[in-house]
Amino acid sequence: MTAPSTGKAVAIFVVFASAYFLSALIRAITATLAPTLVLEFALNARDLGLLAGAYFLGFAATQLPLGTWLDRYGPKRVVLGFLSLAVLGCVGFAKADSFAGLLAARVLCGAGVSACLMAPLTGYRRWLAPVNQMRANSWMLMVGAFGMVASTLPVQWLLPLVGWRPIFLWLGGLVALAMLSIAWQVPTWGTRARDTQPAATHAATGYAEVWRNPHFRKYVPLGFFNYGGLVAMQTLWAAPWMVKVAGYSALQAATGLFWINVAMLVAFWLWGVANPWLARHGHTAERLIAMGMPVSLLTMAVIVLASSALATWATTIWIVFCVSSTVGALAQPAVGLAFPSHLAGRALSAFNLVIFSGVFAVQWGVGLMVDALKAGGIPEIQAYQGALAAYALCCMGAYIYFLVAKKP
Repeated sequence: MTAPSTGKAVAIFVVFASAYFLSALIRAITATLAPTLVLEFALNARDLGLLAGAYFLGFAATQLPLGTWLDRYGPKRVVLGFLSLAVLGCVGFAKADSFAGLLAARVLCGAGVSACLMAPLTGYRRWLAPVNQMRANSWMLMVGAFGMVASTLPVQWLLPLVGWRPIFLWLGGLVALAMLSIAWQVPTWGTRARDTQPAATHAATGYAEVWRNPHFRKYVPLGFFNYGGLVAMQTLWAAPWMVKVAGYSALQAATGLFWINVAMLVAFWLWGVANPWLARHGHTAERLIAMGMPVSLLTMAVIVLASSALATWATTIWIVFCVSSTVGALAQPAVGLAFPSHLAGRALSAFNLVIFSGVFAVQWGVGLMVDALKAGGIPEIQAYQGALAAYALCCMGAYIYFLVAKKP
């Protein structure tokens, strides 16, 4: 299709953003609900990590077929099909009466919202100029941060009034409304000659080209550990750390998460404002990541070494870590721009697979390590420190690889 008018482009952004807002809220809500679910279902750290990670497991499992379908059928048809699974997942979570039921519903939720960012980014790759793609990506992430904010104090306030099960039923209804708005506003993908190829051949050729690309491979460890780990900490482990290490109450931890997500929201908005200026002055995503990532690594070192004596500064420390880690988000549109538009869906989805595989691995891995260290007689605070120290070393290794990897 031809480039949409400004008004139509804004409408497309708004309806896609509404779905992405809900996907981020569903993604992050387990951090706020963690104390409630731990009590109701007698969960340990391993179970909690697996439950939060199940969302990302479902999310990651769809990414490769998702990329092919986005390039073949377009954002509108694909995202509507996937969101129907999210509605079922929300209802299933609300009705679950066992840990296995919660787990299955979270996998379904993750799979259902897995197109909420990739679909618009694939459309923007064809519809918008490169400089506007970077801005649109940052502002989509800003909307996601709004969803994270909504998952904290607003959910905490609603819990004693209505309970967590009705909240998930409401989320399912809101996702259905988002589907209607997307069906109304988003244009259908134009038919292209290459899309007549058999899907299997098209997918194999496309992903082989993506994975062979040295520019793509350069960002893979960074996406897995640094950016994926950011999401893992923001959506799960920051809150238990505040409770177990800093001694916060559940309400104080939810308040801390609220301010973390507000800070993330502002950070992504500023990236969207600054990206066109940065691009005009030669500041590429690669250069910005190289300069900015050390702040994130140093802050994680502070978190690892912190104790209850730093409880007053716990929220501030996590805000600095999360905000400084947002520089890693620049890798996603940079990867998309490195490929021609007919490969954009597969390139973006392949990188999303890397990111969300990392989220799942870090969320579950930290829980496994905390439980293992505690089983070995290590006090709980030191168990958290040891688990996060291992994560920090992985992030450092990924950053070093990014710096030394052969340039494309």
